[in-house]
Amino acid sequence: MSSASVMPPLESIRRIGILRLSALGDVCMVVPVIRTLQKALPQAKITWFISRPAYDLVEGLEGVEFVVINKPRRIRDYLALWWRVRKYRFDVLLCMQAALRANLIYPLLRAKCKIGFDKIRARDGQQFFTNRQIEFNNPHQREHIMDSFLGFTRAMGINAPVIEWQLSITDTERAWVQSQLPSGNGHLIVINPVASKAERTWSAERYAEVINRIYQRGCRIVFSGGTSEAEQKFIDEIKRNTTDDVTDLCGKTSPKQLAALLQMADCVIAPDTGPVHMAVAVGTPVVGLYAVAPTWLSGPYLGREHCVDHYNDAVKQILKKDPATVPWGTRVHDSRAMSLISVHEVVSRVLAVLESEHRGKAEFTARDVGDS
Repeated sequence: MSSASVMPPLESIRRIGILRLSALGDVCMVVPVIRTLQKALPQAKITWFISRPAYDLVEGLEGVEFVVINKPRRIRDYLALWWRVRKYRFDVLLCMQAALRANLIYPLLRAKCKIGFDKIRARDGQQFFTNRQIEFNNPHQREHIMDSFLGFTRAMGINAPVIEWQLSITDTERAWVQSQLPSGNGHLIVINPVASKAERTWSAERYAEVINRIYQRGCRIVFSGGTSEAEQKFIDEIKRNTTDDVTDLCGKTSPKQLAALLQMADCVIAPDTGPVHMAVAVGTPVVGLYAVAPTWLSGPYLGREHCVDHYNDAVKQILKKDPATVPWGTRVHDSRAMSLISVHEVVSRVLAVLESEHRGKAEFTARDVGDS
């Protein structure tokens, strides 16, 4: 397709389609795109094509029609999907997932203008399935992933982002979480220790040492995480070296229950993983552990000053390159990177969050955007 598609005038746009199927963290970062569109184009109906369990997190988002689909794997899956979506007509389709299986969905969705990623981020030939791209002219630009998502609204001519989430979390989810929490009045610390890729996960021994130190200050500790056997084994390894009073909710929460848990927390500790962005969405400070990727790329969008970031050190010591000149999206794919993070740094960041007189969630607002 040509990249010279004419963008319809904003006042004429009535139907907007969005395709972002997964994952939980990325889906959280799409929500401000929705809020931006709703503010600028109140007349437009928004339809979001999404997969589970991502839908289970954002279900109930005001003003959005959801179409829950499974990621197609075979030709017959695409045929079935075409039959299901054939009725939809959009003025603009935001093609916010650049992966082969998603790219093959775009021809099935009818839209006058299909906006995709720029040539640097358009993976698996996405540019051949869209007719307009977001702008990103400097491969060394320090742009957060969520800012790249907001680039879709800028490509439409909307230049006033709305950094809001307002996820639909019910009293039922909060009540369930409350019933699981350890007793006491100490600060609630949620630790989501495992990332989707092992290279981004800190060591079990260091997590245990952090827990032992902050537990001495009366903190209540809760583990969160997914359902994989490897993840549970990793948490079990941490628990063997920590107090028996640590509460383990790994694999026991739905996406909304996890969001409710993060919302109740005073602080979240996690590596580069989806719950980081979920915590931001519900207004909870995150002590993020980063070395494989920088916080300016995939760290918490708000409150990045609480994170421990050794990405620059990892680029210098492991990749033997200058952090200022590596292209956007460069990762340090080496297990040694996370070992640059010390226990002392993490404990210090956690205590700073807890002891700050401005820790209240009302202070955790859009004024923090752009901190690094």
